[in-house]
Amino acid sequence: MTQITGNNDMSLLPENSTPDRSFFFIENVSRRFGGLIAVNAVTFSINRGEIFGLIGPNGAGKTTLFNMVTGLQPLSQGAISLQGQRLDRLEPYQIARKGVARTFQNIRLFGNLSVLENVLIGSHRLDEESFLRGFFPHAQHRQKKMKNIEAAHDLLDLLGLAGKKNEMAKQLSYGDQRKLEIARALALKPEFLLLDEPAAGMNPSEKKSLADLLRKIRDHFQLTLFLIEHHVPLMMSLCDRIAVLNFGQLIAVGNPADVRTNPAVVEAYLGKEERS
Repeated sequence: MTQITGNNDMSLLPENSTPDRSFFFIENVSRRFGGLIAVNAVTFSINRGEIFGLIGPNGAGKTTLFNMVTGLQPLSQGAISLQGQRLDRLEPYQIARKGVARTFQNIRLFGNLSVLENVLIGSHRLDEESFLRGFFPHAQHRQKKMKNIEAAHDLLDLLGLAGKKNEMAKQLSYGDQRKLEIARALALKPEFLLLDEPAAGMNPSEKKSLADLLRKIRDHFQLTLFLIEHHVPLMMSLCDRIAVLNFGQLIAVGNPADVRTNPAVVEAYLGKEERS
């Protein structure tokens, strides 16, 4: 495996080590589907406040890795931790309550609900009140509901969707649906936001606006961002560091300039013949 050593890179830590300064840590993680190894002994860390990218050819194991982080698929081996606490032993809803939110490669909105209602669904995931109390709202419940609505309006304003709050989600353009997914994820008030191909289907102008928006979101909410994206130029301009998967294996981790010129990465994308 070819390894790039970037600033604060901890990807070559021993298998049994526990880093004391990384925000997020994937250690020796694998996922097998029968005889197929989709992710193979991957180790890397993400620092607090980073915009960290994950790239690789189709079928490299990127979304599988995201699914393991968020509890949608179990690990075959290894460990995943956030701020020193294991995530891989938790259910998806427990991981969400640890401050982890995500969007999906295939948009998953409630098309027949309004833009505002979709965001409010995200905020309701934080509520821990009993089912019966929903039928007998009290003053505290009504106050919380008003705060959720106010926060949802603020998110829509930040993402440029305030003027479309009453439209049905299915009526939005593809780019706006992507933004709405991000708004709903932010309604969970995460510390760690995972974005699976947020620029898919966007034109060059929309991609540039998205990059500016993601930087703004990172700074405004003091988040750590972890994203998958096939548009490599966008990732090179946006991310602080990038990890590269190929056939489930980690072949490089480092800053964009180093990753861009790494021979293993060039070969993974172009093949040996194109390089010669």
